[in-house]
Amino acid sequence: MARRQRESVLVLWDVDHTLVTVGDVSREIYARAFLDAVGFPLRNLPPMTGRTEHAIIRATLKLHDVDPTLSLLRDFYAALGSAARSLETRMTESGAALAGAMNAIEELRHERVVQSLVTGNIASVAQVKLRAFEFSGLDRSVGGYGDDGSERARLVQLARDRASEKHAVEFAPDHVVVIGDSPHDVKGATDSGAVPVGVARGASSADELRSCGAHLVLNDLTESAALRRLVLALLTSG
Repeated sequence: MARRQRESVLVLWDVDHTLVTVGDVSREIYARAFLDAVGFPLRNLPPMTGRTEHAIIRATLKLHDVDPTLSLLRDFYAALGSAARSLETRMTESGAALAGAMNAIEELRHERVVQSLVTGNIASVAQVKLRAFEFSGLDRSVGGYGDDGSERARLVQLARDRASEKHAVEFAPDHVVVIGDSPHDVKGATDSGAVPVGVARGASSADELRSCGAHLVLNDLTESAALRRLVLALLTSG
């Protein structure tokens, strides 16, 4: 497939605490999925911030002395998707689209900008969360998701490869912008050669995000003008 040569930019958004919050519903999703997939109630969850579902599920199973076999992981992914769909109304009641998020996506619309996701959520859960709050403007058929593995850099690379293949664009690594709220998001971007943008809306402060290598740090997405300037600069760079 021929690839366009003009400069193009791939923007990859994290979901939780970057675009949306769903409050305590995340734990409810895990509790339902665990019971469905494993057969007894969830007792404990490991830290979840910035980690992929693959890593969280494996750690959760080990906390409960359950062997994380490949077949069980697959069952757990399916159970997570089912639980998320059943709790979509609860998400809208307990959560919210974060300030400026929808507008930031809209401001980056451009014929040479593809916007997608790189998120710790598995694809089916990410879709439910975005549908619950009526997000648009994101190509959800590409992206990197929590069932792709534990390493964020791998998710970024997969998203880049998938977007390049679908859109016939050779996205240079330094023309991939990764936007997230945690040091894990920043590290995944830097380890893959992408441009990390931190949003200090989650558990990590602006100083923490800068110290781990964020190229740009926003207090929240109402500061989207700075993000737009960054993306437009990449579009005109050689």
